[in-house]
Amino acid sequence: MDGRNDVMDITGRKLFVKALEEEGVDTLFGYPGGTVTDLFDELYKTQSVNLVLPRHEQGLLHEAEGYAKSTGKVGVCLVTSGPGATNIVTGLADAHYDNVPLVCFTGQVPLNLIGNDAFQEVDIVGITRSITKYSVTVRDRKDLGKIIKMAFHIARTGKPGPVLIDIPKDIQTASGPAEYPEHVDIRGYKINNSVHIGQLKRAYKLLRNAKKPLILAGGGVNIARANENLRKFAEKEDIPVVTTIMGKGAIPTKHALYIGNCGMHGKYSANKAVSECDVLFSIGTRFNDRITGDLNEFAPKAKIIHIDIDTASISRNVVVDVPIVADANMALEKLLEWAEPKKTSAWKNQIEIWENENPLAMRRDKGMTPQMIMEHINSNFPKAIYVTDVGQHQMWATQYLELDEDSRLLTSGGLGTMGFGLPAAIGAKIANPDKDVVCISGDGGLQMNIQELATAVVQGAGVTICVLNNYYLGMVRQMQQLFYGKRYSATCLRRRKSCPAECKGPNSSCPPYTPDFVKLVESYGGYGIRVEKEEDIDAAFAKAKEHRDVPVIIEFMIATDEIVLPMVKSGNPMSEMILK
Repeated sequence: MDGRNDVMDITGRKLFVKALEEEGVDTLFGYPGGTVTDLFDELYKTQSVNLVLPRHEQGLLHEAEGYAKSTGKVGVCLVTSGPGATNIVTGLADAHYDNVPLVCFTGQVPLNLIGNDAFQEVDIVGITRSITKYSVTVRDRKDLGKIIKMAFHIARTGKPGPVLIDIPKDIQTASGPAEYPEHVDIRGYKINNSVHIGQLKRAYKLLRNAKKPLILAGGGVNIARANENLRKFAEKEDIPVVTTIMGKGAIPTKHALYIGNCGMHGKYSANKAVSECDVLFSIGTRFNDRITGDLNEFAPKAKIIHIDIDTASISRNVVVDVPIVADANMALEKLLEWAEPKKTSAWKNQIEIWENENPLAMRRDKGMTPQMIMEHINSNFPKAIYVTDVGQHQMWATQYLELDEDSRLLTSGGLGTMGFGLPAAIGAKIANPDKDVVCISGDGGLQMNIQELATAVVQGAGVTICVLNNYYLGMVRQMQQLFYGKRYSATCLRRRKSCPAECKGPNSSCPPYTPDFVKLVESYGGYGIRVEKEEDIDAAFAKAKEHRDVPVIIEFMIATDEIVLPMVKSGNPMSEMILK
């Protein structure tokens, strides 16, 4: 006997629900199965947690991401073992690369069957070790409370990310301590809550002496909710700002100091500014290849300052002159104490000249374009949460959507996951029922998790889904058009066995597109509209707003040959932009 009063013991399943309640979890995205039935049975008995039942585990993970990204809270998931667990792998990888705080619980076969090739047994901890912050199988009931506490702490602190807890079926039913710890001390896991003042002073000295300074804001600014401090710092210093795709919204897009996105599909003036600046003050970005292009030619004239909360991100891709490991908010607060205006008018004038040389704009003489659609979204939904899928539409959205303190953009950046858009929008709407949530998707991406329309209907999640339908997997088609001699291999979504072996694009004999998105959403219980002309866009949005409790698909018929410009070929310097 260990002296503990056995009557105080409770089952693992009861402790699981108690832990959720103690962590303040109000929403759980769960899909049941054999090894988690005990947990779902316990959830049935509580009113404190809203249980959302998606239609596929990948959709479930993206919904949890949408919930977490839009609120800053931890998204919580529960799936069964085997295929239930493996179906969440893509979502975990997406959350890992975009630093989304998630705690994902998977069921597991009983301890005595692990390693025996039991029914629906997989080593999900081994599979996900490289795409989670922490991944563990609970092997002793007495450790369950501590492990769950650790999971939430690790997921939400430092550089946020997904954590996976694998709970064998017999751990769920075994009795053990009822206590759920208030605090947890994790050996080897320390959060940096300070700023190295010496490094910060070095950075500021560089900025003070710069003639052509530039701020590059990444997704870390949005994650840290450091937007206000970044805006104040940029204003006090009078320094222009460019963003990565994940960093868009770090400063209001209509702000006089904001240039635009840089990178593979960045603005001409933004990429020129990066190429010509003498000090690059970067904060909250990983410098991935879509931002840098040829590493030898990235910001070749600049001293680089890099602020990031993750030590491993600094000098990983780009060697920097002043590395600073710090929370974005904390670093900016300190810098604001020193900030004073700089003489940057000549530099800003130069950027304006570049802007006028090649402004970001699409044609307006041949019918409805993606730019027009984004402009109408801006005017009809000015205070929305915008969620994109992945593809050409994502780039157009990041180019033309306007963002300020009342709006947000959620997208899949690091992994570029097609199928992210619809479920993430549903998760965001569940978390923010009073806000407009607009999903911008392509006809390819939408079909990857289209079953989640059912989840939207049953949850009363009235998202407005704008589908830009060009009949193709547009981003790949664009590369085939520019670099592969217009050999459109496996990109036409109308192609059938009866089509000729070689096809150079749409013609009068093309078969009809499938599915009919309008009929499809109506079959789920939603509402559908098809728009072919710009003058019909506002009426379509007005109609969508009449259907607040069900998903609305607005199918925008756009030209097949629309491409995203500017564009930099993968591996080339960012200064070598294809402009027309």
